[in-house]
Amino acid sequence: MRHLLYPLLALALNAADWPQFRGPNGSGLCPNCGQIPTEFGPQKNVLWKTELPDGKSSPIIIGDRIFLTASKGDDLITLCLNRTTGKILWSQSVRAPKREFQHTLNHRAAPTVATDGKLLFAFFADFGLVAYDYEGKQRWQLPLGPFNSLHGVAGSPLYAEGKVILVCDQDTDGFMIAVDAATGKVAWKTPRDVSNGYATPVIYHPQKGPAQIIAPGSYQLTAYSVADGETLWYVRGLTCQPKSAPTIEGDTVYFNGWTVGNDDGQQVDLPTFAEALAKADANHDGKLSQEELPQAWKPTGTWRAIDLNRDGFLDEREWNFYRNRRASRNSSIAVKLGGHGDVTDTHVKWRFAKSLPDVPSPIVYNNVVFLFKSGGIATTLDAQTGKVIKQARLTGALEDFYASPIAVDGKIYIASEHGKVVVLRAAGDWEILAINDFEENIYATPAISDGKMYLRTRTALYAIAGK
Repeated sequence: MRHLLYPLLALALNAADWPQFRGPNGSGLCPNCGQIPTEFGPQKNVLWKTELPDGKSSPIIIGDRIFLTASKGDDLITLCLNRTTGKILWSQSVRAPKREFQHTLNHRAAPTVATDGKLLFAFFADFGLVAYDYEGKQRWQLPLGPFNSLHGVAGSPLYAEGKVILVCDQDTDGFMIAVDAATGKVAWKTPRDVSNGYATPVIYHPQKGPAQIIAPGSYQLTAYSVADGETLWYVRGLTCQPKSAPTIEGDTVYFNGWTVGNDDGQQVDLPTFAEALAKADANHDGKLSQEELPQAWKPTGTWRAIDLNRDGFLDEREWNFYRNRRASRNSSIAVKLGGHGDVTDTHVKWRFAKSLPDVPSPIVYNNVVFLFKSGGIATTLDAQTGKVIKQARLTGALEDFYASPIAVDGKIYIASEHGKVVVLRAAGDWEILAINDFEENIYATPAISDGKMYLRTRTALYAIAGK
């Protein structure tokens, strides 16, 4: 329901805006955003605080407006706030026709909205895509789903060249879709042969040639044409369940992938499907049940994680995904952008595989890659070589991290699950400058603009700025 009928004009995007998840092209960087305080908290350096309905999406900023999503019951809500005062200008919702299965760390309002400077594009797995203008008027909607995902579809939409791009990775019938931003009509839809994945892609604009979508998936990082969804190039060797978003710096894309059971030394060499059937298919039905699997072949997690179509058995496709999963290795990688077809052997600049993040995306700042692992371990790597510069614990914040880092004014900001916002000196030999405790959970990545940071906790949105 709209709280305020208020004419809002379309706002052209500018350098101070934060128009999607992790800001300009998902980088987490804001080079001209001024100075953000090092020390702050619920009662310190707060311009305003606005109570919000429940949600885990991150805020975006366009001009003097902030946009984010939330949910209340079956109402899937999009909100507009005044950036100066924090006042809610309008709140619009769509009704969820279904309830998707979700991990407890996921949320009905987890994906972050994107904008083209005229319309907002919100995705809810329980509904689909919906577009609003800046006055809060719904312009179009595109129902999607139901989805078949282990933990719930969670990627955020992006805008590129007149299209809304959305990756819907799921265990069966995964796809990426491009929708005309003005009309909501499907421009193209590309199948993705993946299992579960939760990462948001980024857009690459080469000096020559068409714009590209860089999308992580099960075991593979793939570049697609924005124009028609055609596969352009790909890199093999990713882990099976990507959650982090890639980031681009210069001619290189950096990506981190981590899944339980895929650290170095945990790999298991399983037989081919034909060999597995010959040994274990006791009833000769051409499938494998839980009871038929030898103990050495059983998954370390749940059966549901490998029974992709949820029918109680493993067919050849499911076995091959499972086999690849047990053999895959977690890593952070740097890949030179461009090429054609399989560029694994020619374009991978380096791989790093020790103490990797689960969810937080990497950030590249001043030729340094910053990685944040749950348990409070921070690692810096040389962006060109992947060589470790420093790895140490974030003393005072030894807990899990699900928000992604941002960088501004020579500092890195990263929020822990339980609300401790760690501020580091942004250098290879980083040091902790402050730990600011909000005393409630934080899952959203902060947004920054014009010397201010906008931080969402479990119950509220804070505007942080120096005096």
